[in-house]
Amino acid sequence: MRTTYVPPLTAETAKDQTLKVSPATVPVETVQPVKGAIMLVGLDFGTNTSCLKVAPLGSTQPLLSEIIPTVVGYAKEGIVDNLLPDNAKVLFGHLAQKNRMYLRMVPPLAGGIVVDMAAAHDFIRHLRQLINAPAGVELRVVAGLPASADRTAREHLLEALGGFFHKALLVPEPFLAALGFRDPSKLGDPAYLDPVRNSVFVDIGAGTTDVCLVQGYFPTADDQISVPFAGDKIDALLQAAIGQAYPDVQLSLFKIRELKEAHSYVGKIDSPITTSVLVGGKPRKLELGEIMGDACQQLLLKILDCVRAIIAEASTDSVGELMQNIILTGGGSRVRHLAPELERLLGEEGYEKPRVLTVGENYKQHVAEGAVVAGRQAKENQWISLAGR
Repeated sequence: MRTTYVPPLTAETAKDQTLKVSPATVPVETVQPVKGAIMLVGLDFGTNTSCLKVAPLGSTQPLLSEIIPTVVGYAKEGIVDNLLPDNAKVLFGHLAQKNRMYLRMVPPLAGGIVVDMAAAHDFIRHLRQLINAPAGVELRVVAGLPASADRTAREHLLEALGGFFHKALLVPEPFLAALGFRDPSKLGDPAYLDPVRNSVFVDIGAGTTDVCLVQGYFPTADDQISVPFAGDKIDALLQAAIGQAYPDVQLSLFKIRELKEAHSYVGKIDSPITTSVLVGGKPRKLELGEIMGDACQQLLLKILDCVRAIIAEASTDSVGELMQNIILTGGGSRVRHLAPELERLLGEEGYEKPRVLTVGENYKQHVAEGAVVAGRQAKENQWISLAGR
């Protein structure tokens, strides 16, 4: 199903769309910029994991690179002293996950969209503190959004960023992933298939799978497809199937996600998938091979449908090269055999010599890396002022 595309917001298109923020949630870390001192912040604000890259405007060397689970944990009422680190009332990321037994865990995003503004403000405040920019530096943030994001979703993200950064630029995540995956050292090699020049990027996140035709410019409506079927949907399918096969076993979504990340696959299973869990304090063995394969197969078929539709939008002159440059990224790209199975299915349907690859283990960083690149190339009138948000 096609989603409505909203072009990247600029200062002109955003000037009349300011959302009002209640005084209780207005951040306080705003600093006054000094002319000429600009720092770029590349932000992949992901449903389950966020990545932050920081670099001076005129430098290619990052000052900060962080990967952080996107979760805020608020201390439960009545927690005794010295259970939480430094008796903190709020924890973030890995620390929140480690201490989740004593916290009310709040994800700021769902499906790549801000759904809890208070938690989003707290999480962005935490990121801003990690940056630790000197007083007087102007902070410009480039943030990615899923292809399905509408104008309301964009405004909510701008509201979450307001008060912590001076200016912002919002760009579709698959395009940023292509920029981040690009290898500038190979651009002079005629054999190099530049992902920014002509590719299909498949970004499999937690809430959505975004498929984008990348051909050197910001994608248009016809260049993008987003479906609400990704990592979180696989988690739900696994939880339901395990509950049906083993009615006495109740696994948390956190445990389900661990099992998925360790054992997900499509195609032929390499070996039996047997895991042991505690039920009522006693170990219980679960056979998950068929359950895991069935859930992940549904993701593969959704991706196949989207890739077919995107290829149909490409021009005849570009499609030959395009078929050689189908790239999988995001957490879902780590499903075993996903790339070769997609390649096999496309070939069986008669597509000419399809070639599907994944971005590899550094998939969590490419959107933020591409965001810094986009920030260096952005024109002044593309930046949105966050003053007053």
